[in-house]
Amino acid sequence: MSDTSIRNTVILGTGPAGLTAALYLGRANLAPLVFAGNLPGGQLTTTTEVENFPGFPEGVLGGKLMEDMDAQARKYGAEIEYELVERIEFDARPFTLHAGGKAYRAQTVIIATGASPRLLGVPGEQTYWNHGVHTCAVCDGGFYKGKDVVVVGGGDSAMEEASYLTKLANKVYVVHRRGELRASKIMADRALANPKIEFVWDSAVDEVLGEKAGNFNKANRVRVKNLKSGETREIAASAMFIAIGHVPNTKFLGGALATDEEGYLKVDHHQQTSIEGVFAAGDVHDRNFRQAITAAGMGCASALEAERYLTRMGLA
Repeated sequence: MSDTSIRNTVILGTGPAGLTAALYLGRANLAPLVFAGNLPGGQLTTTTEVENFPGFPEGVLGGKLMEDMDAQARKYGAEIEYELVERIEFDARPFTLHAGGKAYRAQTVIIATGASPRLLGVPGEQTYWNHGVHTCAVCDGGFYKGKDVVVVGGGDSAMEEASYLTKLANKVYVVHRRGELRASKIMADRALANPKIEFVWDSAVDEVLGEKAGNFNKANRVRVKNLKSGETREIAASAMFIAIGHVPNTKFLGGALATDEEGYLKVDHHQQTSIEGVFAAGDVHDRNFRQAITAAGMGCASALEAERYLTRMGLA
């Protein structure tokens, strides 16, 4: 079964990047088709309150922000399908996308499928998700001012998270599987010299523990195991921030587009990938910022560039 129409632009992803692109293309009367994928609304729907998105001085729930962005994109003509794009044929134009047992054709494609944080897979991780277990200190660290927290990891990302949290938290425990950091020397030296950071070496998280707090489960301690001695200890902490990397959601592309060594899509200064007419926005190529506002900005840029490409090629 196929959708016989040829779309100006098909967008993959309904996070801040995808929906901002949809809004701009909708306002340009290009009627974009958007595929929501496995996580409609993106990672913000898994967070609680967002305090750092401009225009919301009192903060806004992540799910509510994405609902409003969805409604705004639809208002200007974006069509949203709750399907996952399984593969794309880039060898002929228009491009062909396969989703939900149907084939769709598009003159341009914007990939905004995001990245998924690597998790630990330990007991309690899901029980206390967003109620003590997080993957973004900039996003959620403000909820733990004056508290003791744990950061898991030993690379640059973990050191950035830990250093940032020292500005808010009372104390930061860094749990690392090895006896030395993998982070760059400058990042490692900065963290090692910080009096508010205590390192728990040669250790891994065994379980996240907590209690019932009203209608929610709330984490209050982390059990860690020393990988050399086998001994366990519990760290009293209000939150645990996992910083062991992200996995860009690019596997479905089958290597058709150029990526870096970790799978993040490469783009030029026009947000265009290695194939002309295919653009990328947000965490699927951004390994540095991973913020809602930067993703939205990239979504805007990719939409404007897609519109210019369509005009330049006489396709719209």
